[in-house]
Amino acid sequence: MKIHFIGIGGIGVSALARYYLEKGNQISGSDLVSSEVTKSLENLGTEIFIGPHKAKHLAPDVKQVIYSPAIFEENPELKKAKKMGINCLSYPEALGKLTKKYFTIAVCGAHGKGTTTAMISLILIKAGLDPTVIVGTRLREFGESNCRVGESKYLVIEADEYKEAFLNYHPKIIVLTNIDREHLDYYRDLDHIIESFGKFIKHLPKDGILIANKDNESVNKLLNYFAKLNCKTYSLKQKEAKRIKKVLKIPGEHNLSDALAALALARILKIPDKISLEALSEYKGAWRRFEIKRIRLPITYKLKPKTCTLISDYAHHPTEIEATLKATKEKFPKKEIWCVFQPHQYQRTFRLFDDFVRVLTKAPIEKLILAPIYSVAGREDEKIKRQVSSKKLTRAVNQKSNKNAICLPPEKIVNFLKENLKSEQVLIIMGAGDIYKLIEQL
Repeated sequence: MKIHFIGIGGIGVSALARYYLEKGNQISGSDLVSSEVTKSLENLGTEIFIGPHKAKHLAPDVKQVIYSPAIFEENPELKKAKKMGINCLSYPEALGKLTKKYFTIAVCGAHGKGTTTAMISLILIKAGLDPTVIVGTRLREFGESNCRVGESKYLVIEADEYKEAFLNYHPKIIVLTNIDREHLDYYRDLDHIIESFGKFIKHLPKDGILIANKDNESVNKLLNYFAKLNCKTYSLKQKEAKRIKKVLKIPGEHNLSDALAALALARILKIPDKISLEALSEYKGAWRRFEIKRIRLPITYKLKPKTCTLISDYAHHPTEIEATLKATKEKFPKKEIWCVFQPHQYQRTFRLFDDFVRVLTKAPIEKLILAPIYSVAGREDEKIKRQVSSKKLTRAVNQKSNKNAICLPPEKIVNFLKENLKSEQVLIIMGAGDIYKLIEQL
């Protein structure tokens, strides 16, 4: 069957495209910009159209269209598909159909979904359970892929809460990492978010199981409504925490918490702790999740080359930034840390502005460089875009601290780092937008 994906560069959509490709389907797709994700799909034989979406991208023999949640009804490819009578599903709807065919383990939460999904997947693989996995990041263990097609009944997925996408899924087990104020361009407030997670938990069958983070206040609030549910909790206070911390190669309490969630899941499936701990000890981290590299900065005029440690991280919410920078200091306690951060989405930056200021002000770093806010297509409010900027965020941070933060356009950041960064310092580049391109330049 020929399937066309609109917005195929999205991390979730691309994973689903890989799944159907490995199942022997013919795949085509379109996206506005080229990326590492689209290039890797192209290398696998996918026909990719880069640039404005056009009706002609839809071949006459296409039998199914799957589109990103960011795609609007007036999209020319989607309009043509519907006119042709082709079955059209959004990414959450398509993944939802898939969850009904498997014993699905869904990992949800504001933060840590990718890491927890990865850890669970590697434990299941180590235990010989051969799962199919759809994860919102690329894993070295999957050959830098965000999808693994197994032969067993198990499917492990990331269950995204944005626009209540996870309400399309039908899992047997739900892993709930945490609940936080996120996606406030869709949700009214924290209570609305908690309510939505509650709806998702109700998707569990009578014999379903919830695994929940007891350390999160909002999760505990939600659990009060599900007293009769088969629920297993985990916490950083439990005795296994010290044992896992000794074997984990990635630092930070947030990663330790995710590992505890994975261990709780493994025990439900009766996987011996020995296997789980071995898998966790081998986990090297996912793409842009505290990804450590040693780099040699290019030689500039009159300057000697410099070698430093580079950390690439996807953190873009205040809670994630706080956890990641704390983990950086834990990993490199005696080194000077510089941070380049690209805020992700005007709406998020505006609605969580005070939280960003608080976290960046208290961060254990010596230098902060802010890139312009990354605008997310289809999710911005023009009025809000005029009210917030990285320059405003920089000023607010400097007013409350001695960070001497600066705001620079991406094209000037590389030269600034070449000229000012010293050898053996630690440079962390954070954000969920296109800031990873800066890493490629370095």
